[in-house]
Amino acid sequence: MDAMRSLSPPDLARRIENAGYYPDLVADALDVALAGEPIQAHLVHGETTFDTDTVRRHLSVLAVTPSRLLFVHADDHGGDEHGVTAHAIATSEAIPLGAVGSVMITHVVPDPSSYTSGGLGHELTLTIAWGAVSRIDLEPATCGDPQCEADHGFTGSMTGDDLSLRISAEADGDDAARDALAFARALSAATAAARR
Repeated sequence: MDAMRSLSPPDLARRIENAGYYPDLVADALDVALAGEPIQAHLVHGETTFDTDTVRRHLSVLAVTPSRLLFVHADDHGGDEHGVTAHAIATSEAIPLGAVGSVMITHVVPDPSSYTSGGLGHELTLTIAWGAVSRIDLEPATCGDPQCEADHGFTGSMTGDDLSLRISAEADGDDAARDALAFARALSAATAAARR
């Protein structure tokens, strides 16, 4: 079955197609993760990164179903000196909504003194944590005495950081920023309902 044609809602299929990054591969990976569930909210985010001599494309698709958050990520991998040809990798992950620990939205607001209500969405970072990836930041512990030379071990913090997407109206367009804000609202509501 052609996953791109059967993908619903049609707006999601159009956004994946418009992203221009192996749409059939991305739709097939999403179709496997869906397992027949309907999509209630979605977000498609393309990103291009530049290494020293390589351009890499990334596409992330997020979808909320009645019971899960689906995350499909596809990216480029170039060939190497060992004869491996360039290829793309598409990974899907299905997270139960009850397992989503946090939905964090960081808003960047230029000239906050002239901010008016309803103006969010110019630039935002959507961070979702479900416990698959954690970052540990360590630093030497001190006792506060500047003369102390004792070893106090280390101190640090552990942060859940499974997914972080930066969306900017300036770079991605006003629609992309509005879509990200709408998706964040829908995911927050779905995770709250899953905890009841």
